[in-house]
Amino acid sequence: MVSNDPISLTTVSAGFIQDWLEALRVCCSADQMQFLLSRSGLHVTASEPTQRVTLQEIARLYQLAAPETGDEMMGLWSRPIRPRALQHLVTVLREASSLTSALYRFSTFWNLLLDDFRLELCTGPDLAELSLVPYRQDTVPQRFGHMLILKLAHGLLSWLSGSETPVKAVRFAFARPDFAADYAVVFPCAVTFDAPQTSILFDPRRFDPPITHSPAEASLFLERAPIDWIFTNSRAHTNSLQVRAFLYRTSWKSSQLPDAALALKMTPRTLNRRLKDEGTSFQDIKDALRRDIAIRALQQSGDSIEQIAFDTGFSAPANFHRAFRKWTNRSPGSYRAQDRVV
Repeated sequence: MVSNDPISLTTVSAGFIQDWLEALRVCCSADQMQFLLSRSGLHVTASEPTQRVTLQEIARLYQLAAPETGDEMMGLWSRPIRPRALQHLVTVLREASSLTSALYRFSTFWNLLLDDFRLELCTGPDLAELSLVPYRQDTVPQRFGHMLILKLAHGLLSWLSGSETPVKAVRFAFARPDFAADYAVVFPCAVTFDAPQTSILFDPRRFDPPITHSPAEASLFLERAPIDWIFTNSRAHTNSLQVRAFLYRTSWKSSQLPDAALALKMTPRTLNRRLKDEGTSFQDIKDALRRDIAIRALQQSGDSIEQIAFDTGFSAPANFHRAFRKWTNRSPGSYRAQDRVV
């Protein structure tokens, strides 16, 4: 992740990872949990629902928690996923002759390991749908677990083909959460909720053929997990991320909706409608970029808080302090101090 990348700057709400943290608390002692949170840089509690979480913090927590718990899915499923399982999965998929074949191998692999759900793959000339089907009707979907396994399938297909694989739709078998907007960071499509079952849909006609990956490339992919398979590097992702990328590379403080629409080759009305369909707005995207630039500056730069306030478009430090507390439930000074203790 590089600091001049508008996607890597992105943060997600604490709610997005709360199910994961709850699963970790079940399979960790209190001391282990504190170790994992402090080492990863996370300062998230149930009383701080507005806390923001960076992509790097999520990746660090995964990389620490998987070996610490001995479960590569870290308590997200009823049966632990033993160490080296993902390594074997990547090895199995590297030999696939097509992305459809890779999806089939993906589903059969997980069906050997999961007790809660089975993966069903339905394919046709213009549709490949991978679904999570519960063995029991009263099984409650684990929101982070469902997101993670769908994204693992998408991330592996993208890695196999060397570019982000287009997704037709993602559907989740749970109610729309308050943090629904965070899914736009993860999936390159619209996401719906309250579906009969969790699924990810592809158009096989848009599949690129797999490219040959060496064992060293596979090892690097696993070492970087989960960054390369959860968070996209694409710029043609959703309209909201295209607007975010446009703002980041332009004079974002003065840019307005018509400027972004012109850059994306559509009318302002069309862009406004598409952003609304994605559950956001031009001003929301602009504010989120400002928030994430401020968080990154507090984490990685030596700039004063007053300078960061000015750089993020605030006319006075007091206004920045109020906005930052609303974003993170902490003051800029305490956020910087806690981050640097880790």
